[in-house]
Amino acid sequence: MAFEKARESHTKMLKPFVDRMSRVDPATLTWISVIFAAGCCYLLATAGRDSDGGWRLIGAFILLFVAAELDALDGAVARAYGKVSKYGDWLDHTIDRVVDLALLIAIGINVAWISVPWLGWAAATMTLLGSYMGTQAQSVGLGRNYGGFSRADRMVTTFVGIFLGVIMAFQGTQDIAIPEAIADVIGFEGINALSAVLVISLAGGIWTFITRAVSSRKELLDGE
Repeated sequence: MAFEKARESHTKMLKPFVDRMSRVDPATLTWISVIFAAGCCYLLATAGRDSDGGWRLIGAFILLFVAAELDALDGAVARAYGKVSKYGDWLDHTIDRVVDLALLIAIGINVAWISVPWLGWAAATMTLLGSYMGTQAQSVGLGRNYGGFSRADRMVTTFVGIFLGVIMAFQGTQDIAIPEAIADVIGFEGINALSAVLVISLAGGIWTFITRAVSSRKELLDGE
């Protein structure tokens, strides 16, 4: 949740761009962001551990940055010019969820960086469940619950992971060894920059689900 607090400052930084977009349909920005996100996913899924892979990760970083900025711009433009709509809100949240899951799955299917196929799917599943718990709270009359490991936290984690992955790829750095007792339980012996993104997202998803579930349960019971 820490990085959610930086959104207001980021919105102010986007104002010069927003001021020039009075005729832009916010939904168009949302759909364009999908194209950049898809390109990022492709590069994340195919980047190796060599210099070519390093350049692919650099490309993934750039494409994800552009996608994230477009995602922020669509809402800013909608609010600035009175173009907020139920469809726009639905589309934005739907695309956000799809991109969230696609990024984790793309990393998870990269056999050069990830040695266990379940890790990406597990991280994506818990991310989805954490998000679901927030919207479910809203559906029963509670406020939107943003507690736990937010989307902003996860995006920053992904950016940092990709950046460190670039360094590992160009330097040929090997995975950091995990204690044997832990490795026997989780099924892999080392961790690297991209697998760390999945591990953190998985743990964050579990934490978010539990945090939001407990918070919602308390609110609902106190309201009876």
